[in-house]
Amino acid sequence: MTNIKTVGVAGSGTMGAGIAIVAARAGFRTLVYDTRQAALDKAREQTRAFLEKSVQRKKLEQEQLEQIMANWSGTTNLADMAECDIVIEAVFEDLAVKHELFAKLNEVCPPHTLFASNTSTISITEIAGGSGRDDRFVGMHFCLPAQLMKLVEMSPGMNTSQDSFRQAWEFCAALGQKPVKTQDTPGFILNYFLIPFNNDAIRLVEQGVAEAAEIDKAIKTALGYPMGPLELLDLVGLDTQRLLCEAMHGLTNEPRAACPPLVRRMIAAGHLGKKTGKGFHAYANAKMFGA
Repeated sequence: MTNIKTVGVAGSGTMGAGIAIVAARAGFRTLVYDTRQAALDKAREQTRAFLEKSVQRKKLEQEQLEQIMANWSGTTNLADMAECDIVIEAVFEDLAVKHELFAKLNEVCPPHTLFASNTSTISITEIAGGSGRDDRFVGMHFCLPAQLMKLVEMSPGMNTSQDSFRQAWEFCAALGQKPVKTQDTPGFILNYFLIPFNNDAIRLVEQGVAEAAEIDKAIKTALGYPMGPLELLDLVGLDTQRLLCEAMHGLTNEPRAACPPLVRRMIAAGHLGKKTGKGFHAYANAKMFGA
């Protein structure tokens, strides 16, 4: 049971759009904020395409699709987030950017509004320290793609109150997700393993051990993964992977977390992954995963 009615999502990129689908699909009024109207338009278009595919697969009725879309709205006016009972931040991994966003949100949101970050590498306590309400701040790391994956890593900061964490946990369950509690440590559970693992796959390509398609095929076939590491990196975006590596390596000095040179060359060439049509694989469209 949760007393949260209106959900804010700050950022309409791959993660933000997926989180917004989860919230709107669960029946919450969902307000997506982005500084760019074009980004909001793209996220809404991708959301409808994803839901239409669900209708085609008989996983959703047309009436349900229309209700979910009715729950979803976008805004470029940060002041509109004052209506939200919780705001989940899903912008890129830069502490200064997150601090600036939360400082502004703290000015417009009422005292009861919970703040959450979808960060996968940066300390929740550090982000919360710039939010103006570190007692009402929780880490909520949704797995990619959020609209298909159920797991959410829930992390309290050092000053997060027990009541705030309880409210966030109950909200996560109301979303239909499966929360697990983690400590505020670099990478939490998943990215502690995943960032070095994905970098290892990149280095196999870099060293000419095998083509990307063969590496993905080997991992999926032998380990039973639904998606290969290089397919996942294309979905995440190579620019995002670089930021993840820089944050993780900066915190841990783990050599395997350091960004491989190939990633920087691909970024320079504009080969960011699915969103640009080319990464480790080539793509005919930029539709949301599962659409």
